[in-house]
Amino acid sequence: MTIFTRFVVAYTIAGGLYWLLNAWAALRTILVVPRLEHQQPPDPPAWPKVSLIIPACNEADTLEAAMTSRLAEDYPDLEFVLIDDRSTDGTGPLVDRLAASDPRVQPLHITALPDGWLGKVHALHRGTRLATGDWLLFTDADVHFAPGTIRRTIAYCLQRNLDHLAAFPAIESAGFWLDIAVAGFVRLFFLGIRPWAIEDPDSSAAVGIGAFNLVRRAALDRTEGFEWLRLELGDDVALGMLLKRSGARSSVINATRHISVRWYSSLRQMALGSERAGYTVLSRFSFLRAILLGIAMLAMELAPFVSLLCFTLPSVQTVGFVTAVIALVSGATMSLWARRPILPALLLPIESILLVGFVIRAGYLGWRRGGIIWRGTLYRTEQLRAGARVRFP
Repeated sequence: MTIFTRFVVAYTIAGGLYWLLNAWAALRTILVVPRLEHQQPPDPPAWPKVSLIIPACNEADTLEAAMTSRLAEDYPDLEFVLIDDRSTDGTGPLVDRLAASDPRVQPLHITALPDGWLGKVHALHRGTRLATGDWLLFTDADVHFAPGTIRRTIAYCLQRNLDHLAAFPAIESAGFWLDIAVAGFVRLFFLGIRPWAIEDPDSSAAVGIGAFNLVRRAALDRTEGFEWLRLELGDDVALGMLLKRSGARSSVINATRHISVRWYSSLRQMALGSERAGYTVLSRFSFLRAILLGIAMLAMELAPFVSLLCFTLPSVQTVGFVTAVIALVSGATMSLWARRPILPALLLPIESILLVGFVIRAGYLGWRRGGIIWRGTLYRTEQLRAGARVRFP
């Protein structure tokens, strides 16, 4: 056996192990993470007050429709802290109009960003200080709720004595090519956060989802609060980590039939949005690390399909074929679980190339700019490195 043949065999085996790990993670996620529509928790003797904290920065196009769905909630004791975070479009007047139309809405206008803070984290911090609820629901401006969502999630948390519940939403389709990239993100996100271990107090696994992070106020008060996260670009996941390390009982649920969001409207928007996590969380502020990570990721993701091209090594082709089937089935299964279209999940090579391109692009731009530009503000690498909290395994 030549050195090249040995390399090909080792590469094929490594790719097979990688996709077995993906399949195992997908199976455990599906088996462990419950669906909200299947839960029928009893009503508590008294409903606690819930404050929705909703930061909005230049969200005039999406805020009103999303707020209409949330204002339709019939939860008995509900408060909305609606935050206009330095918007330059019509968000500010819209916030005031919504507050005038419903006494449950508390408007908050932020006109300046203090040094050493990210805009969204500062907005969440200010909103938390204004909120009066026993439970705090941190949710993005463009998220839609089905009727009864808050009742069901609060009853579920009280029944299971949870302090924090992250709910995975339905991600609305916004185009075929974007759906391909989103399919890869969903699969790798759940591989990274290890949802099956989140409720284990001895595990470091933690989760947070910007669309729906429901937190018991008393549990948040036992942490360092948003001041500890003031320069964390992955604020939603970092909030889950903050709570978990303080001893809070955290969990995650599939709420794709109750919560929905139009995450990005184009591939370009997803590329821009991925600059934060790509440069800070994944490449750890290094362009070289982004390149190495991208190469390693692409090699593993494409391994079964490359193996199929080894026509002179039938055994390698066989392993590649089996691995390709495992990869396609696991990707399609995760898309079904997330209520996403299946066909984009079957285009794994394209999916992998897009995601790796996002990571390398983020690493390059972060290196060239000396930091991340987010909502018009440049945050220097030195600042972000000092304030980084999220660590994925």
